[in-house]
Amino acid sequence: MESKYPKIMSKIEDKEFVEDIRDLVVVDKNYDDVDMEEMDIFDPKDYNYLVYITERVQDILGKEGMERLKQKIQDMEIIKEFIEGEEDLYGIYSPLEDEDEIALRIVEMIEGELV
Repeated sequence: MESKYPKIMSKIEDKEFVEDIRDLVVVDKNYDDVDMEEMDIFDPKDYNYLVYITERVQDILGKEGMERLKQKIQDMEIIKEFIEGEEDLYGIYSPLEDEDEIALRIVEMIEGELV
């Protein structure tokens, strides 16, 4: 991870706990599950993925950085619909069928923005 994302990793204190992309950004399919807390916010017909920005990344970006990230995610070509549930949890619709690919693109965007 340090060789792929040196800017992100240089700002993380607990590097030993960052082993893959999901330790930075979590993207999961949004299933039609009535037991999910997010169901009332993120209708799976409109938002096929849930995106969670981990606390590590939130700490790196700060409040202003999270606002910029939110806007950049909305503007990504692979994102067709976007809704914010909380400052770190979003519902998106993407035609991509691989949640890992979406997470990878978001992490690469974060890496590219850091100084």
